[in-house]
Amino acid sequence: MDTRQLAAFCAVVELHSFSHAAERLGVTQPAVSMQIRALEERFGQRLLDRSGRRVEPTEAGQRLYRGAQRLIALEEQLQSEVASVEEGELRGRLEIGSSTGPGDRALPLLLCEFQRQSPAVSISLSVFDTQTVVERVAERELELGVVGAARKHRGVVFEPFFRDDVVLACRPDHRFADRTISLEELRREPLIVMQEGGGVRQLLEDELRKLGVRLRDLDIRLELGLQESVRSAVIAGYGIGFISRSALESELAAGQLACARVEGLDPAREIMLVQASGRSLTRVAEAFLVFARERLP
Repeated sequence: MDTRQLAAFCAVVELHSFSHAAERLGVTQPAVSMQIRALEERFGQRLLDRSGRRVEPTEAGQRLYRGAQRLIALEEQLQSEVASVEEGELRGRLEIGSSTGPGDRALPLLLCEFQRQSPAVSISLSVFDTQTVVERVAERELELGVVGAARKHRGVVFEPFFRDDVVLACRPDHRFADRTISLEELRREPLIVMQEGGGVRQLLEDELRKLGVRLRDLDIRLELGLQESVRSAVIAGYGIGFISRSALESELAAGQLACARVEGLDPAREIMLVQASGRSLTRVAEAFLVFARERLP
């Protein structure tokens, strides 16, 4: 069976559009239509419903889509394995996406170490918000994703990757530095937070809710889009903020920042690994996960 036809079919199903599928595949729309027509002639039935505003798979098309995913994944795995010119040498490319938290420091350094160990491997890390990472993994634009929250999506599966502690960061000369403070003390201090939708902010809101407190009950002075922005503002002395400890290791070691603990508040989260449902990983991706799990807490 021609996997190019299956790839065209899967792209149309995932994007609900012939034109968008053609754009993803780098071909013309008539070429995609021809591939789909050939598949429908081969199976002797209609695979796509074109009557509505969006193209949707028929019942037969849904069954074909599930099987086609497995065949395409197997072909990708075979290509990666055959690409190893010398026995035991790891070759290929890893396309991985990350949300802004793990994509700040922890994951890039891990990828750099992995690439140094496997110089014949090329790596591309793209950083997006969590939902975009999940969608791109589901659409097979990325082989793996690393995100700070498991967002429901039928096209992917999640599994824990590593633990991420979130700490209250402040300047070393701040009165909270290296102390355990009360919730009342926290209420009275200018706080810098990430914008809505950020994984660290969502975790903080959930943990405060357990104590009967809402985030808006605190003295929020600044809402900044990225965790790196919060870190920079705290270093500059504009307030205190909750930040992933993995994003602060350098500043803590250099004495630029210190941590405080809030009584009854112990925010921590599982950083999640995202894979497309039914997709077999390439040798490169499998090797990276083995490498990462040996080094991550």
